[in-house]
Amino acid sequence: MRISSKGRYALAAVLQIARNSDSGENISLNDIANALGISKLYLEQVFVQLKKRGIIASVKGAKGGYRFIVPPIKLTAWQVLESVENTLAEPADTTVPIKAPDIEMALAEKVFVPLDNAIKSMLEGVTIQSMLDYADNQLAEQSFMRNF
Repeated sequence: MRISSKGRYALAAVLQIARNSDSGENISLNDIANALGISKLYLEQVFVQLKKRGIIASVKGAKGGYRFIVPPIKLTAWQVLESVENTLAEPADTTVPIKAPDIEMALAEKVFVPLDNAIKSMLEGVTIQSMLDYADNQLAEQSFMRNF
């Protein structure tokens, strides 16, 4: 499985929103782009899809920006990736259905369907909050190590 840059950026941007959501303030696209070193124009495309799926909302005005609709503790990596990745939830293409339907069935039932289910299950088990907790832990460890 290969996750596109759009999927990776979506996860990173959502983590950045989560990092700032404790303050209760919205976070601007500029702030997210600057904090992550990602093109604002590219993030705009990602955020259109995240908004369409009901993951984030935009607020206009002086204190505008983005905020979560789904709290980070309930939002999963699967939900974020499924919002922006076109082929993530698509079943595998058929391989040899005409000449060897028995082999086709074996491939589907023994490899492709279980693999798709395992990937989905794993990604559904990872919340944005758990990723943020891990990232914050890494940040604290790096900070601690710098003090030596």
